[in-house]
Amino acid sequence: MSQPYEQSYLYRLRHSAAHLMAQAVTELYPGAKLSIGPPIENGFYYDIDFPESLKEEDLPRIEQKMKELSKLDQRIQRSEVSRDEAKNLILDDSIPSMGSTVAEYKLQLLDAIPEGETISFYDQQRTDRDGKLHRFLDLCRGPHVDTTKEIKHFKLMNLAGAYWRGEVKNKQLTRIYGTAFESAEELEAYLHMLEEAKKRDHRLLGKELGLFMFSPRVGTGLPLWLPKGATLRMVMTDFLQKEQVKRGYDPVVTPHIASIKLYEKSGHIINYRDKMFPFMEDQEGDKDTYILKPMNCPFHIEIYQSQMRSYRDLPVRYAEFGTVHRYEQSGEVTGILRARGFTQDDAHLFVTPEQLQDEFIGVVELMQTVLKKLGLSDYRVRVGTKDPAGDKYVGHDDNWVAATNAITDACDKLGLDYEISPGDAAFYGPKLDLIIKDALGREWQMGTVQVDYNLPERFELEYIGEDSKPHRPVMIHRAPFGSLERMIGLLTEQYTGAFPFWLSPVQITILAIADRHNEAAFAMATKLREEIYDSRNLRVTVDDRRETLGKKIREAQLHKTPYMLILGDRGLEEGTIGVRSREDGDLGEMTVASFLSALKN
Repeated sequence: MSQPYEQSYLYRLRHSAAHLMAQAVTELYPGAKLSIGPPIENGFYYDIDFPESLKEEDLPRIEQKMKELSKLDQRIQRSEVSRDEAKNLILDDSIPSMGSTVAEYKLQLLDAIPEGETISFYDQQRTDRDGKLHRFLDLCRGPHVDTTKEIKHFKLMNLAGAYWRGEVKNKQLTRIYGTAFESAEELEAYLHMLEEAKKRDHRLLGKELGLFMFSPRVGTGLPLWLPKGATLRMVMTDFLQKEQVKRGYDPVVTPHIASIKLYEKSGHIINYRDKMFPFMEDQEGDKDTYILKPMNCPFHIEIYQSQMRSYRDLPVRYAEFGTVHRYEQSGEVTGILRARGFTQDDAHLFVTPEQLQDEFIGVVELMQTVLKKLGLSDYRVRVGTKDPAGDKYVGHDDNWVAATNAITDACDKLGLDYEISPGDAAFYGPKLDLIIKDALGREWQMGTVQVDYNLPERFELEYIGEDSKPHRPVMIHRAPFGSLERMIGLLTEQYTGAFPFWLSPVQITILAIADRHNEAAFAMATKLREEIYDSRNLRVTVDDRRETLGKKIREAQLHKTPYMLILGDRGLEEGTIGVRSREDGDLGEMTVASFLSALKN
């Protein structure tokens, strides 16, 4: 099992780079108020309240100051102090990063540290040629590297707005993002990857290819799917539905809203409230409160509970492409990769304890089948477990142990290498995530499967066992795509919009050279649409515009169409078409029958 990122040297290096950046800011912008500056997955950031607005063009100046401070080889020293000592340090006007005029956020952070918990500071000091002491001190739990000289290979990336403590009612601070690596080569490779990522940005490609759009009148994070994008969704859902039918899943459909009572019973109100949209009060009808659903599982539980179950009925497998809505902060919304409205390929299995391992293995094998079909073969397995110190979890410890053992035993039986990630469990149970690596080496958490002893207990679910007594089923939550939107966003970037033939919204475009060829082109399209490829009808369009053939070819290429069939006088006379491939260019003249034969082979 690999070392968690939070325990790595790179994590400490990036944490220290955030402090180095903050030190540069306090020396360049007296009066700047520091708040928090943690390391994150690909770098670090610091949220700062500047006396005047900062611009992107100011970042090189801060970066240059960081380089100067790095070379000074300042020791990064930790000290542990009492609460009173900490307050005195934060209010010490002789320390540039501290002092009464800039202490606002640090005092709030100090107040938030629980009684009895260690309070620590990290100190960076140097003396200049005139003997003057320069000091950067920050309230921080750490950890950090030993000296600033270790922080050599970094880059400031961009600015963003961030509300203090993530609360919209609080002041918006300036967030400076940066990254740091252990070597110049790693930094260069990462920056190159970001440039490549710009070319693959699903938001730009989605617009260029006519997949989806956003409208400010519709709202942040709520995509509108255009015909090609809707076709892509249909193909993916059709594929997964067929795989689920093979494995004994039954489809269900549930509402978009529900009474607050359902989510009070499930525990989501307590553990998930900050992700729910504002509640709706029914003032005239049943006087109830309604919620726009953030997840589907409580509905499936209600369906299970609607009738008496026998052990002979289990496993019960309910599947739904259920649209949910979650209140993501506007600054966190990223196209369709992180949206406020999205569709989960959700399913919930209700099994006996004896069936749990086999059913769990079946779900993982389905997830592997899905990834193979989508061409996503590079992934790792992460098992999210309960954080022993956490308080967000529900249910008995014995159930958590049993659920965790079921997951790890299944991984062992499947021969999967996996890492344990404490704290990554859902509030009701541990889970297995497939972390996919894309064409640029970026990692995405996509498919997930969770074992849950606790919601069946909260809802008092039962089945009658072979002994004629009531027993409690175990739930498995699973979503191979994760969300349809996020998977399509990932695939768009993975393939730079050039989807595999089976997945392409438009598979074939017939290019009519002149108006006199249009009738034959539309007739050919109708005939081709009757052909079956990969258990689906071919998706064919006709370009009958009065444009040059060269322009039509270029535009079909820009639209990433896998095949172009060119129809002109010669084709009408000889019964042939000119065939062009997206990847291989001109394939020459052939009959429609020979093209179809080559396509299917």
